[in-house]
Amino acid sequence: MLFSPTKLINDLKFDNFRGDFFGGLTAAIVALPLALAFGVASGIGPSAGLYGAISVGFFAALFGGTPAQISGPTGPMTVVMASTVAAFAARTSESGLAMVLTVVMLGGLFQILLGLLRLGKYITLIPYTVISGFMSGVGVIIIVLQIGPLLGQEGTAGVVNSIAAIPTYLSDINPAAAGLGLLTLAIVFAAPARLNRILPAPLIALVVCTLLSVWGLPNSNIPHIGDIPGGLPTLHPPQFEWQNLKDMLVYGVMLGTLGALDSLLTSLVADNVTRTQHDSDRELIGQGIGNMVSGLLGGLPGAGATMRTVINVQAGGRTPVSGIIHALLLAVVVWKASFLTEPIPNAVLAGILIKVGIDIIDWGFIKRAHRLSTKGAGVMYLVLGLTVFVDLITAVAVGVFVANLLTIQSLTDLQVQAMKTITRPENQDWLSREEQILLGAARGKVLMFHLSGPMSFGAAKAISRQMSIVENYEILILDLSDVPRLGVTALLAIETMIKDAFAKEREVFVVGAQGQVYHRLQCLEVLRQLPPDNHLTERLMALKQAVELIHQRAKPFEIQPH
Repeated sequence: MLFSPTKLINDLKFDNFRGDFFGGLTAAIVALPLALAFGVASGIGPSAGLYGAISVGFFAALFGGTPAQISGPTGPMTVVMASTVAAFAARTSESGLAMVLTVVMLGGLFQILLGLLRLGKYITLIPYTVISGFMSGVGVIIIVLQIGPLLGQEGTAGVVNSIAAIPTYLSDINPAAAGLGLLTLAIVFAAPARLNRILPAPLIALVVCTLLSVWGLPNSNIPHIGDIPGGLPTLHPPQFEWQNLKDMLVYGVMLGTLGALDSLLTSLVADNVTRTQHDSDRELIGQGIGNMVSGLLGGLPGAGATMRTVINVQAGGRTPVSGIIHALLLAVVVWKASFLTEPIPNAVLAGILIKVGIDIIDWGFIKRAHRLSTKGAGVMYLVLGLTVFVDLITAVAVGVFVANLLTIQSLTDLQVQAMKTITRPENQDWLSREEQILLGAARGKVLMFHLSGPMSFGAAKAISRQMSIVENYEILILDLSDVPRLGVTALLAIETMIKDAFAKEREVFVVGAQGQVYHRLQCLEVLRQLPPDNHLTERLMALKQAVELIHQRAKPFEIQPH
């Protein structure tokens, strides 16, 4: 069913304006250094981070479906954006940036499509082991890529290149820049929680270290952000090149999918802390609109930001007004106070990003994963490794595939354990007393095949294998009373079982099929192959008819008295 919102604009209320104002103000203070850092890390520039925070922050709040959520550039989105920039800038320097920004718009368009098709509820069905490995991999990527800037050197694209360049970084350290970077790390890690609630540690580090570089180290050769254009942004209309269209679509889908996942996971966190319920499809539409505008204005792609959202709620933000105020305050900084951000050292931003990368790594799950499940831990480490050394799409795709295979195997094992193929009543406590007596009276000539739980395609082979175990029977009772759902492959296996029984001239009873199971048996015309009286609702009735049929077949062979 397509999305059909009653109102396009989010439910704006001003009855909590004071709380929303302080929530938006606090979120903007936190977002400012992160937006600058993400912009530099992406390869486009700090202004792109600010434009992304403004565009996605404003439009996701205005049109989204999570009242207190704050959106903007995030670590995972920046990592994908950096790889996108590297991919297209390497091909053509003239139109590379235009194609990258078009990819951002395509990602937003893809998110809108997901929302219109009401697919939001399916986005968060990715197994946690995959999400954990992916997020931890993103954290590792951020840390590795910022080692060079932290030491005062120009960063390199790609994890492998950055690791290979570490000896060069260490042999040519810029002492002043490295000192500021290490001081930044010390501040963001050591800032007391009480102080952090009043003034966020990244902002403290940004102000203190920037002032130190300007007043304390005025003549040092420290790389800075440099000039940030003020005023209104330049429009960047979409630009397509036929030979690059396929790759643009791939990167667009990657950005859109990652942004959807990142946003909806943050929406779940927002629901938790505000005791509300978000609208997944509406949120995707709002995020998509924000990303399309961000690409048009030359900004980074964004998503729901967990830390900024929680800080917003803690400061009193409860409605979309807080997200709008957060974006408007950042816009004031860009248009009227951009000169204040120009002297910020790159090493300071690198220190802030390294803290972000460390926080993104799922330390809690990494420490406990091997205790919970060896297979789950293996999937998590597999996804982490692929994320770092291959690419994010491959990591998620392989991780989901492997995790689903393991899940199917586990479910199949449970389904096989629930299968019962019996001809004797001994040790069958799940049968009623009367059913046990009737099964005993059949003297092994009745084979009861009992299935329980949803039957997926993984159970099909087990069904065939179970039936081949017992050959010496005259009547088959197929008990589906405890089967709520029947997969197509399992259904075909059951049909084959019934046909084999007919080929061997055996009687077949089907018991307890109802709901979806009955509907599928009817669609495949399995029940039409049975005599009308052989499709029953109760197991006891089938056993009575089976025993009576056995006695009738035995009568012609009985010795008649003279």
